[in-house]
Amino acid sequence: MSGKEDGKKPGIAADAVLKSSVPVPEDFVEVAGIDYSSQTAFNMRAVDLVASMKTIGYQASSLGKACEIIEEMRRWRGKHISQLEEHERNKGKFDAEGFQRTTIFLGYTSNLISSGLRETIRYLVEHRFVDVLVSTAGGIEEDLIKCLAPTYLGEFSLPGKKLRDEGMNRIGNLIVPNDNYCRFEEWIVPILDAMLQEQETAVRALGCDALHHGSSACWTPSTMIARLGREINDTNSVLYWAQKNDIPVLCPALTDGSIGDMLFFHTFKSSPEQLRLDIVADIRKMNSLSMEAAHAGMIILGGGLIKHHIANACLMRNGADYAVYINTGQEFDGSDAGARPDEAVSWGKIKADAHTTKVYADATIVFPLIVAATFASQKPN
Repeated sequence: MSGKEDGKKPGIAADAVLKSSVPVPEDFVEVAGIDYSSQTAFNMRAVDLVASMKTIGYQASSLGKACEIIEEMRRWRGKHISQLEEHERNKGKFDAEGFQRTTIFLGYTSNLISSGLRETIRYLVEHRFVDVLVSTAGGIEEDLIKCLAPTYLGEFSLPGKKLRDEGMNRIGNLIVPNDNYCRFEEWIVPILDAMLQEQETAVRALGCDALHHGSSACWTPSTMIARLGREINDTNSVLYWAQKNDIPVLCPALTDGSIGDMLFFHTFKSSPEQLRLDIVADIRKMNSLSMEAAHAGMIILGGGLIKHHIANACLMRNGADYAVYINTGQEFDGSDAGARPDEAVSWGKIKADAHTTKVYADATIVFPLIVAATFASQKPN
């Protein structure tokens, strides 16, 4: 015997390869791509393109789910203001008709402001589509610096030593001339001088009480950021629109960047008196915004500090109701960026029944698509 079964399939192989399936559950969705030969696929709107991508699979499906969750955030409505107790009427966010709506927290890392995604974020802030911003120091200063001088496209492969010799700074494949930071110093130092003088004047008039939370002399990172947004007075700026629309910008690590350098140098110029910033007042502000929200939604572009700051604030209300993460981090190293929403559920930062997704992708690619299919799908009022 050769071991060959004439005219028959090998039994063990057939059982392994041709194992019968259980009945397909009714809620399974069939995989399907975009049929560009159809009339409906010609010159598609962003909202139709993203809707069609949802059944492609992989990250295309996550992108489609992210848009659905964001639309749920935007559509949710709670009680009318007339149904609330008096002490609740000044808390949370309301629509034009007086119904409670979702408070949307948007977090983004500094590299995204360095990139052209800044204009997308500015659009959301200009039209009040988001309610609270959280960024890193670079996300603050790069927005201001771009109002003073441009950032340029370069190459990832440009050698660091040559760039250093030429006074050029590389952010991925973006180039920022060092002169931009010199211009930033020239612009910000007089503002720091004025802020310090205002603080000193208040302290002389009011004593130590001037530095208590709520005093006009109690500068916090968020009040300083609002001041800088007002001073830049440029409609291209995210921070300009944030202060104009009374959207708080939280940055718990404001000194970790060029602003920190400027504050450091300013301590020598202004010594012995120094500008003081109260970070405790800002964490109270951040957590209070979360606790007062009738519903809370998180849109997180990137990871690290900005992601955790928003998620931890939502812990104070027993978790966010919606969460959309967009980054390229993987969870195997235990990083914050890599963590999926379910990890935050274990901490109570996202509710167990919340609608969530993570899109494993570069935010500069997918977030413009998401905004085009959601916030910008109709012309704003």
